[in-house]
Formats: sequence, C-alpha cells, structure tokens
Amino acid sequence: MKQHDLIIIGGGLTGLCLQYLLSKESIDAIILEARGRLGGRILTSRKPNCAPIELGATWFGDKHKNVLKLLEELDIQKFPQELSDRAIYEPISTSPHQLVSLPPNQSPSFRIKDGTDSLIQQLTAKIDQENIYLNQQVKSIRLQNGIFTVACDEKPFSAKIVVSTLPPFLLHKTVKIEPQLPGHFQQIMQQTHTWMGESIKFGLNFDKAFWRNENLSGTLFSNVGPIPEMYDHSNFEDNSHALKGFLNGSYFSLSKEDRSKLIINQLKKYYGAAIENYVQYQELVWRNEAYTFVEYESSMLPHQNNGHELYQDAYLNEQFIIAGSECSSEFPGYMEGAISSAHIAFEKIKNSTLLVN
Repeated sequence: MKQHDLIIIGGGLTGLCLQYLLSKESIDAIILEARGRLGGRILTSRKPNCAPIELGATWFGDKHKNVLKLLEELDIQKFPQELSDRAIYEPISTSPHQLVSLPPNQSPSFRIKDGTDSLIQQLTAKIDQENIYLNQQVKSIRLQNGIFTVACDEKPFSAKIVVSTLPPFLLHKTVKIEPQLPGHFQQIMQQTHTWMGESIKFGLNFDKAFWRNENLSGTLFSNVGPIPEMYDHSNFEDNSHALKGFLNGSYFSLSKEDRSKLIINQLKKYYGAAIENYVQYQELVWRNEAYTFVEYESSMLPHQNNGHELYQDAYLNEQFIIAGSECSSEFPGYMEGAISSAHIAFEKIKNSTLLVN
C-alpha cells in the first residue's frame, strides 16, 4: 500500500480547492470521493436544448471575495441573477397573490456562466487525475504509529495527514475514527447542521420566458407554498429559458410525480395554463443524497454550529483536519465558506512539521 503525504476525503468544492492549492506546492495528496462524480453539493443538470439547471449551490455576491478571486484565477465569468423590478408575492392563503415592486438591488447576486459546475471542471483540470479516486466511500480512519489508514470498500489508503471535507454530522455518523475524537468535539459534530441537507430544488425549462411580460415576474415569494421562492433561471446568453425554485423540504417523501404536480398547481395560480408548456422538469431532493445527508438525531436549526470554534483546530496529534463549508468561520454554509475552509486547511498543512523530509 503506497503511503501518501495527505488524503482528502470528499471531492466537493473544499476538497478540490485544497487539492488545487496543494498541487502548487507539489504536496503528494489524493482525493477519495464516495460518488461517481466530483462536485459534492454543486450539481448542474444539463439537458439537450435546455438552460442548465443548478440543483445545488448557485449564488454568490460581491462580499464573497474568495469565490470572486478563484473565478478570476480560473478565467470563469460571472453574471447577475435576473430579478426584475417586480415579484409575485403571496402573503396568506386567504388572499390572492400580488405583483409587488422590488427595491433597487444594492447587492446583486451572481451566477456562473455556463453553470456552477464549470468551477468544478476547471479545478479538476488543474489536478493530476491519478490523484482522484471516485466511488470510494470511506468506512473508517485509523491512526497508528503516526500513520493513518483510511479504509474504503475496495482497498485501504495511507497517509501522514487526513483532511475530511464531509459535513461534520455525516462524518460523525458514517465513519469510524480511531482513536476517538474528543467527546466535547463529537457533541458539536452531532449538533452541526448540514448545508443543503433538507433542500429540495427544482427547475422548469421553457421555450420562451413568458413571465417577463408587464403583468408577471419570474421572481416569486410565497408564505403559502409549497414553493416558498423561485427565480428566473435563464442562461447567460438569454436564449434558453427556465425557472428555478425551492420546494418546502417536508415534501421529500412524496414521489417525483406528486411533487411536480404540487409545483405546477401552485404556479398555475400565477401564470395560468402557460406554466404547463414546460419542456423539462428537473429536481433534486438533497435529503435522499446518502453522501450528503443522514437523518438528524434531534431537531436542528439552519446553520446550527456552522463555523464553530472547535472546527478551527486540528485533532489526533494535529494530523486530522476537518474542513468544509460548515466548518468555515466566514460565510459557513455557502460556496465562500467552502473555499475559505480550503485555504485555512492549506495553511495548517503548510505549517505542519509532518511534511518536512
């Protein structure tokens, strides 16, 4: 079994950013990813002749400096989210919806041209493909005599340092770690909310953006649901059109067909029969993604314990680092947090005496 300097568990945005940074320093690191794809909670769905639909991470803003810097470095273009100056607003079930004016957007949200997964593709292209292992679900991590053995389904891997980029609750519930992490830290892990975990995202592709006429809008906010919010999701070129929204997470147990019926029935109130002329319906129930989410043991608040101070430390003789969006002290639960966490882990690794020959 070949021994590496470092193993990164998880090939999402944090893991790929970290590997990208390490490759610049010629540090021998590999990525173990449980899925058959890279990207984690970034997932862009592409269908022929349809606008790409972001079923995972989508938006960022001017304050997300690490995202902006990385996009510039990788020569990836951004564009502003289309909001219009109006929105459909449904305050209560006993009153009709309204078309309300939106204030000028002082802090616009942006999307990535050609899809958020362009960021994943460009990062992957900068990494030696021999250092990426897909379909490798980590079952256990064991530190013995200063060396980690990371066991997967097919074979084990070994390294001096291990960085987990899994959601902390998922790591705690699905991976056996020896020796055990400190008890107070385990308590925080099992009380840490998983970003995206309860989200249900959907997209509807159309030939025309009919919602842009003067009496409609692609922006929706509803206190009634089951869709609480929705936005125009047309592509950068604005020649392929879509709507993309969130469905209340409580509908995860329904069938895809039943969820789509609920969505169309709600949208018919605002758009009439035109909504039924969609070309493609797409969705993703993140709760059903086993490599992202496992059921909580107790109720969990959004972003609970995200960015907790204990995630800023290294464990097991400072050879085990836990990173990822939930762990970042800045913008946890966002792409910015994922990238920031990669930089923090990178600095810890660079300062480690374990990699000195």
